[in-house]
Amino acid sequence: MGCSRIGSTRVAIVVALTTILASCTSLPRSGPDHKDVDRDAAVKVTTKERRVGIDYALVDLSKNVLSYFTAPQPTSFKGFGGGRGGAPEIPLGYGDVVQVAIFEAQSGGLFIPSDAGSRPGNYISLPEQTIDRNGTITIPYAGRVPAAGRLKETVEQDVEDRLASRAIEPQVVITTTTSRSSQVAVLGDVNNPQRVQISPAGERVLDVISAAGGLTTNNIETNVTMQRRGKTATVAYTTLLKNPAENIYVAPDDTISIDHERRTYLALGAAGVSGRFDFEESDLTLGEAIAKAGGLRDDRADPAQVLLYRLVPKKTVQAMHVDTTRFAGEMVPVIIRANMRDPATLFAVQQFKMEDKDIIYISNSDSVELVKFLDIVNSVSSTVSGVADDANDTRNAVQDLGN
Repeated sequence: MGCSRIGSTRVAIVVALTTILASCTSLPRSGPDHKDVDRDAAVKVTTKERRVGIDYALVDLSKNVLSYFTAPQPTSFKGFGGGRGGAPEIPLGYGDVVQVAIFEAQSGGLFIPSDAGSRPGNYISLPEQTIDRNGTITIPYAGRVPAAGRLKETVEQDVEDRLASRAIEPQVVITTTTSRSSQVAVLGDVNNPQRVQISPAGERVLDVISAAGGLTTNNIETNVTMQRRGKTATVAYTTLLKNPAENIYVAPDDTISIDHERRTYLALGAAGVSGRFDFEESDLTLGEAIAKAGGLRDDRADPAQVLLYRLVPKKTVQAMHVDTTRFAGEMVPVIIRANMRDPATLFAVQQFKMEDKDIIYISNSDSVELVKFLDIVNSVSSTVSGVADDANDTRNAVQDLGN
């Protein structure tokens, strides 16, 4: 009966002290009290129910769900062509400087005078000229000949046809002395960004990157983007190294941009280590990401509540027969829940691909919250008992001094 009375008294003291401490504002703090912040605000923009108000979809990770979250198909350079066979022919272009040589079968023709005799080489070389903004060059007795965008052999034949009725079996040779149109711009994370000249032998994507001094970053997480005539495609640099079919020939006026994109994800809650983590690998699964964050804490984590937060394209969610009428825009906030208590889930998390900026949150077990509460009760009750003992010792010491 006495123990019951003491226990009831102790609980009453704990409740009383808890109430006093909760209302106390003089305890040390590292910043302003949240109540003061809320009270002193000149304007409040808050939700009525203290909720953020963002709708989301909750999806349990299962065998059927995996098929909707396969790794996104990367774009390819194969659509540009120029992957196999020999180097593509490079046409003449605006700004190119060319020299035209005209041969005749014998003297006495249009360009070779009769008194030339049997001198070696019955030809003349015209002065160098630049293909003008109209894309033409000027040939005596042939007029203005279109050149830009045409192969050199085609232009040579055109000039020969125009001179055929006046010159003696004319033959024309066009030589490009300065090529200004057959260049590729290489930009971004390279040591020497520049415009790279394409040779008749042909240069591939890796060739022009090398000509620009190579990468300034690691191969991993570096992307190569090609722009050609309004079309754009992006391929991982490691893909170019591993798949020769992607290392296609470049074409005049291509733009090659090299970008290092740091891919990261967050691990929060009852993970072994919370924080931001780099992918580092070209691919990372959910299982590998959890392991990289130290796994689940045995003393805190609820294995059945491993949550992955991600923005998912609406068409993917709709393919899962989910009503998306409440979601505006093309992306849907989705929480993917993995129940690690199910042994089969360990196989599923090794197939589920992570994406950049994913968030992993591992919930606390319900028992952990109970332990927290009991720790607080025990701490407060121990403090009350200590205070009572200290007060009793002090009272006895005062009485001893008085005697």
